Amino acid sequence: MKRPKLAKLEVRILEVLWAKGSASMREIQQAFPDPRPAYTTITNTIYRMEIKKVVLRARKVGTADIFEPLIARDAARENLLDEILGFFGGRAQPMMAQLIESGKLTLDDIRELEKAAVEADRKRTADRRRNSK
Repeated sequence: MKRPKLAKLEVRILEVLWAKGSASMREIQQAFPDPRPAYTTITNTIYRMEIKKVVLRARKVGTADIFEPLIARDAARENLLDEILGFFGGRAQPMMAQLIESGKLTLDDIRELEKAAVEADRKRTADRRRNSK
């Protein structure tokens, strides 16, 4: 199944839904810091997200529709990362170089990433050994 591209506001709405589990459009709008997007902006965006099958109109409470996320945070994060990597030819190294040049990635960050990479490699190796038995 093709994963939908998400606009910045759609990701922000999903953040609210992931935190709350489910919410009405008004609750979603109220979760935004000032200046909040207009209520009509939220409603139009949520309806587009429903068409994309990113949110589900789960139930109705009084006159309010209650929405739930249909996409997991990890899946959305992976989509976004794939999209960003696309700007760098699908490779992480040019993206990391850009982050270093902009000052958003420090030597301490790189050291932590190296530890995480070593641990992930260890885990993948252990999983392969376990699955080959």
